[in-house]
Amino acid sequence: MKYLLATTALAAALVGFASAASAECGDVTISNMNWQSAEVLANIDKIILNAGYGCNADLVVGDTVPTLTSMTEKGQPDVAPEGWVDLLPDVVQKGIADKKLVSTVEALSDGAVQGWWIPKYLADAHPDIKTIPDALKHPELFPAPEDSSKGAVFNGPQGWGGTLVTTQLFKAYGGEKAGFTLVDTGSAAGLDGSIAKAYERKEGWMGYYWAPTAILGKYEMVKLDYGVPYDAAEWKRCNTVADCPDPKPNEWPKDHVQTLVTTAFAERAGPAMDYFSKRSWSNATVNKLLAWMTDNQATGEEGAKHFLKESPDVWTAWVPADVAEKVKKAVE
Repeated sequence: MKYLLATTALAAALVGFASAASAECGDVTISNMNWQSAEVLANIDKIILNAGYGCNADLVVGDTVPTLTSMTEKGQPDVAPEGWVDLLPDVVQKGIADKKLVSTVEALSDGAVQGWWIPKYLADAHPDIKTIPDALKHPELFPAPEDSSKGAVFNGPQGWGGTLVTTQLFKAYGGEKAGFTLVDTGSAAGLDGSIAKAYERKEGWMGYYWAPTAILGKYEMVKLDYGVPYDAAEWKRCNTVADCPDPKPNEWPKDHVQTLVTTAFAERAGPAMDYFSKRSWSNATVNKLLAWMTDNQATGEEGAKHFLKESPDVWTAWVPADVAEKVKKAVE
């Protein structure tokens, strides 16, 4: 009887501990931003927090500017899994300085990457082409769709920051003098389609793109080097200013993509904060997952479950063994 009572007491203590841990984590709101990589990461966080740490996590609709501003001013939502902090540096820095925000980890371990890319099959066939100036010496390798006597640099649609920078870099590197034309692809779909078409035909292609994305998970591309080091003052003066007439060659800096949480959540999250201090993945990992999601028309939740089932070698490094087992059972 004493053994039974002791066992019962121990079980009750364990239940109490689990309840306390759940209460400590409590209700958690996670910003579900409206692009593929952010959506799947938010769903991964939701599953791991709920199944592994006993939280009551839920997703709320968000986007970079309103989410990070609201977290700083109102303390909600609790978590921004993929915060592109370079878009709002003053807001984020002030939020951290005022102890409203905590930056926990670089969500993308190698940073978000933008720039000019060429297909790997072309890079392999022409190992001398490593930089933008190298590529601009060979307009014949990148024929323009409307005039094959000229080379083409494919740009994004109007309104994108990357489109503006590509236009300025085209000027800076003397694209027109080198016999190239800048192609307006009109839309994200048009840009993606130009890459897919080139790959299917094994034709030359050069243009703007970024990572992490499904396209770079499906089609292996090589980012060109810029041939010069990054100059922050020049980047701000002219590379990012549409009407600046005299841009200079420059390196495209990587964007810092961080996971941000409110200070209030950080103070009550307990062991869940250890997860957020370790949960970081590479562009290659994300590209592969996004390509699978696109091919299978998968939602963020479906993509999260697929990742947790198929890539335990990646995510189990983020959590203790007992938490990993709970998550594995939850997605069986």
